[in-house]
Amino acid sequence: MFGILAIAASLVITWFGFTAARKFVRDRLRFVDAAQSGWAPILAGVGASLVATPLAALIPLIGTGTAIAFGISVGFGVFNGQRDIRGTLPPSF
Repeated sequence: MFGILAIAASLVITWFGFTAARKFVRDRLRFVDAAQSGWAPILAGVGASLVATPLAALIPLIGTGTAIAFGISVGFGVFNGQRDIRGTLPPSF
């Protein structure tokens, strides 16, 4: 039973990381050039993992693997937010 709850918590946390990062980049960082760089998803993912790792020690349902998965999902969310912006902005003349 504990394993099923841990997997469910991990899936919810990674889904939240992806959707929140994608929405934040798409809505708030639309015109920020640094957020459109190739390094932004990597830096966001590593930063999210570093922030989530100490929290993983405090909460018994999640562990270091969930913190790493959260960082990866944030990185993919930033990447997809960048892709959304590239597809919606008008071409520059």
